[in-house]
Amino acid sequence: MQAKPVHLTDFIMVFRNILPLVMNLESISTEELNEILPQENVHVFDMNDPTRWQATHIPGAQNLDPNSFSESDLNADKNSTLVFYCSNPMCRKAPNAAKKVKGMGFNDVRVLSAGITGWMSDGFEVEAA
Repeated sequence: MQAKPVHLTDFIMVFRNILPLVMNLESISTEELNEILPQENVHVFDMNDPTRWQATHIPGAQNLDPNSFSESDLNADKNSTLVFYCSNPMCRKAPNAAKKVKGMGFNDVRVLSAGITGWMSDGFEVEAA
């Protein structure tokens, strides 16, 4: 029996989603985020350092310090969609922040595992501060 070939796109999707999967978190693709981004109840949080956020971030993303943010920094109700991202699929800041926020009682918390690098490589718009 011959093994089914693994396609690069399949590998990339698994690689991008490994940390949220291991941490029992919901992930969101760049395409899915781009579709829901205009909605009023969607809040996106960049967990990268402020210098990187100032240089480039997803439009409308708020920069949070992954070590010291609180519930009041989120400025969202418990039923809003909260999306966290950092630099790349191996960065743990976004999954750790998402786990913390789930513990605060927020219902729809997701991780953009691809990070800002995946967002840009997929050709989506970015902005600077």
